[in-house]
Amino acid sequence: MCGIVGYVGPKQAQDVVIEGLRRLEYRGYDSAGIALVNDGAIASDKRAGKLANLEKAIDESPLPAATTGIGHTRWATHGAPNDRNAHPHLGATGRVALVHNGIVENFARLRAELEAAGHELVSDTDTEVVAHLLEADVVAGADLTTAMQQVCQRLEGAFTLVATDAADPGRVVAARRNSPLVVGIGEGENFVGSDVAAFIEHTREAMEVDQDQVVTITPEGVSVAGFDGTPTEGTRYHVDWDLSAAEKDGYDWFMRKEIFEQPRAVADALLGRHTASGQLQLDEVRLSDQELRDIDKIIIVGCGTAAYAALVAKYAIEHWCRIPCEVELSHEFRYRDPILTRNTLVVAMSQSGETADTLMALRHARTQGSKVLAICNTNGSTIPRESDAVIYTHAGPEIGVASTKGFLTQLVACYLLGLYLAQVRGTKFGDEITSVVHEIAAMPAHLERVLAGADDIYALARDFVDARTVLFLGRHAGYPVALEGALKLKELAYLHAEGFAAGELKHGPIALIEEGLPVFCVVPPRGRDQLHDKMVSAIQEIRARGAHTIVLAEEDDDEVAPYADRLIRLPKVPTLLQPVVATVPLQLFACELATLLGHDVDQPRNLAKSVTVE
Repeated sequence: MCGIVGYVGPKQAQDVVIEGLRRLEYRGYDSAGIALVNDGAIASDKRAGKLANLEKAIDESPLPAATTGIGHTRWATHGAPNDRNAHPHLGATGRVALVHNGIVENFARLRAELEAAGHELVSDTDTEVVAHLLEADVVAGADLTTAMQQVCQRLEGAFTLVATDAADPGRVVAARRNSPLVVGIGEGENFVGSDVAAFIEHTREAMEVDQDQVVTITPEGVSVAGFDGTPTEGTRYHVDWDLSAAEKDGYDWFMRKEIFEQPRAVADALLGRHTASGQLQLDEVRLSDQELRDIDKIIIVGCGTAAYAALVAKYAIEHWCRIPCEVELSHEFRYRDPILTRNTLVVAMSQSGETADTLMALRHARTQGSKVLAICNTNGSTIPRESDAVIYTHAGPEIGVASTKGFLTQLVACYLLGLYLAQVRGTKFGDEITSVVHEIAAMPAHLERVLAGADDIYALARDFVDARTVLFLGRHAGYPVALEGALKLKELAYLHAEGFAAGELKHGPIALIEEGLPVFCVVPPRGRDQLHDKMVSAIQEIRARGAHTIVLAEEDDDEVAPYADRLIRLPKVPTLLQPVVATVPLQLFACELATLLGHDVDQPRNLAKSVTVE
């Protein structure tokens, strides 16, 4: 989950690295550190807590000028989040500096070997072990690139490593195995980072680095080789967003900005996906029509918000395509020995494309012969690269840890997948598909209307600033919305919040209802299997027991008004598409309530944006 930056070039490396870390702090903020190569020595500083602590320390005790440097912002795994365990870590003599994302699983054995050889390690981390191993090979005569290749062959686990050598000031070397790493290609300068956000201020030209590869950057160029030293070529691509997309643009939080970017994000997710007549064209789906027709089961895997998007997809895909569709938490998938065949399609959903649990689920599916389709926001990331097909969500950078536009664009991608399957398999007529596509194309305008009512949601948050528990209820496609609403409140406001299927109330959860308890109720549109009436009955039941009902219902639904203490009007949309508009008020509520409580909305405690370790 950690954020890593490396730089070589003519600029002041400290400025480049610190700015890159600022853009990567969403990946971890337990500590931060920097190492610079200056006059044959490593100059370094590192501090527990957020990046601001490191910046303050550097202001008080400036580091020397340098044009080569590496930096790190940490989400702690091995060792407590303190100064001693912060990265970078140095080798035994301080010649080599190393930063690391991931976990080295065999570090205990390697540490014991080092200690037996007389090395003194001062931290509790697995990273320091690698720094000592790397420096030992450099001191023995290997250059930094060769030393990295040799050391990586000894390591087990998932990791990204970035290192620099005091005796080789124009070189930064990085390696990856099952952990994110991307190269930035500049003019007379080059970069490495966990994410393109690390260098987007300087270049929009990037290069993918495959598994088990070492990349060397110098001011003159970039070279890539396998852990065994075999030269290879990285895949270059152009980043389709710029620096302005990664700035707050006057908002107090990235998350709030990203909520208001959702109309544009949804529109971008639809670009080029359909003809004027509504015929779908998903060029990234590299599976043949016959392969899609042969599918007899779909399993969608994801974690957190992605898993809730998958639940909505299940409703849509089964309804439109008549294919059995299961939803599985990625981290449970391979451990229950799922039944997979060559006719099973596994859909791997991950905003970052680096989620470790989802990546492992994907690999398990492929070993069983199943086809895998990725739904992902990040071009060049591991999950789409290892999948048979991909639908990119094109949400642009999402810096806030709690997903907003990532979730909505995942929903759009799922709808597109379901409709495309229906088109290929002939389970819906062309005019039916066209009608739904046009309904989805209207979503950006609907979202603008929902966001226009943001002040009312903020006022609602002010009224419940003292709440300690909030419940969320939904039916059908509104049930995943309830789960997502509860998750956002847990993540940001640190409150007890639960989402329930409204039909479960009488099977236990209604015991939680007490006087004044705020309950968000997502009411389905009318006319679908009596779901609307059943939801209204559930609202009556909890209101009779003292609940304060906050009801989300379509704009012309007057039947529910008498049972709503607060009424949030939603644009009139089909039942399966309602999650797109119903989720936004819950995002706004969580963001505002967390703000009122004085919490850091963009960087909630104990969380990081991308979970890159199992």
